[in-house]
Amino acid sequence: MTSRITTAGAGGGVDIRRATARDARRLTRLVRGSRAYEGPYAPMVDGYRVGPDYIETHEVHVAAGPDGRVLGFYALLLTPPELDLLFVANDAQGYGVGRLLVAHLKERARAAGLDRVRIVSHPPAEGFYLGVGAHRIGVVPAQPPAVMWDRPELELRVGERGHPVAPGRYAG
Repeated sequence: MTSRITTAGAGGGVDIRRATARDARRLTRLVRGSRAYEGPYAPMVDGYRVGPDYIETHEVHVAAGPDGRVLGFYALLLTPPELDLLFVANDAQGYGVGRLLVAHLKERARAAGLDRVRIVSHPPAEGFYLGVGAHRIGVVPAQPPAVMWDRPELELRVGERGHPVAPGRYAG
């Protein structure tokens, strides 16, 4: 499924498509190079890998610019329903790509019969998720040595439709 999306300030449309095994290296580089995981958060993504098997097993979707460059991606786990990954390229942040990915995620979740999706957020990203309609439902305690900090637990309701959007298009 490919969706044509125009983002304010991004200089054109963004296509959201299903990721393929060939995207694995690009998605891995996006995760490992994320400025959101600098400093104390760096160990969380150091050595992280998004493999072809992961892409084939889960709902992984890529936002690509007009030139084909990967601007971001998300991974939705269906059982149990959870947003496992959502990353936007450092230089694409602030242009609405993350909001477009969340809008697409909500449509995919609804199509799969889900009414809500759990999000265990990277602490600095909590404000973003609250801004796209998620609600805080708790805290996931640190799990050393893998995760050294508590993380916000949120829920994104996807069962109700927001403002009307034409089929195949997502508002930013």
